[in-house]
Amino acid sequence: MTAFARKDKKVAKAELSWEIRTVNHRHLDISLHLPSALIAHEHKFKEVIRKKLARGRVELKLTLQESENESVDVININEDMVKSLLNACSEIKHLTHKSATLSAMEILQWPGVIEKKEVIADDLFKPAQSLLENALGDLIIMRETEGRRLSKMIRSRCDVVVKIVENVKSRRIEVIKLLREKVMAKISELDVNVDDNRLEQELVYHVQRLDVDEELDRLGAHIEEVNAVLAHSEPVGRRLDFLMQELNREANTLASKSNDAETTKSAVELKVLIEQMREQCLNIE
Repeated sequence: MTAFARKDKKVAKAELSWEIRTVNHRHLDISLHLPSALIAHEHKFKEVIRKKLARGRVELKLTLQESENESVDVININEDMVKSLLNACSEIKHLTHKSATLSAMEILQWPGVIEKKEVIADDLFKPAQSLLENALGDLIIMRETEGRRLSKMIRSRCDVVVKIVENVKSRRIEVIKLLREKVMAKISELDVNVDDNRLEQELVYHVQRLDVDEELDRLGAHIEEVNAVLAHSEPVGRRLDFLMQELNREANTLASKSNDAETTKSAVELKVLIEQMREQCLNIE
């Protein structure tokens, strides 16, 4: 399900920022980008995500930036290095009998004199985890809003499917009547004597072969299940995928058994509606 969330927080002289994007996917696929200071905690962040989300391709990025007014890093002086530089100056002065001095700025510019102590990763993990949970909360709210909209769309199509099924059922008597008239017309054209019992047996055989009552009943049952599943609070996307497959199977069978133009048209309409619902179900967790 498509959604986006962003959360920022200032902590430990740093600015933490989570960005989360989700798109449709059959399973849960997590892509996580972390700063080097927190990459060791990747598995812990993924556990938090798995507890909140069950489906979709999830892209997450955590950025760690220096605060505007404070440095993220603490600068330390390597005293041993400074002493070594001063001793070297004294040694040069002794060897050359000339003055050899270094200013404070020259010493600071010497490689290794300034040690940068980064913010401890453990100090960042808990705030980053808490911020991630907050961002996921916003993401879930957005997904739930879209989910309600999609649920409404799917239910409206389910209502149309129910009407089509009812129309096909109501036409069954007329379809059987038309079949009988068609057979009798063919016999009349051939101008032959036909055994009435044998004729009735053949008609019964054709009616049974074209009988779609079971398919119509299963279509109705699957639609009821779809509506029931949409009312659940837990993830239902995979269950809906399965129901869409079953609905499509029954619609195909209905089309293959049809010997009536109106029934064939209804079967095609059903397949279109089911495909529309299937596409929307891919967006549902």
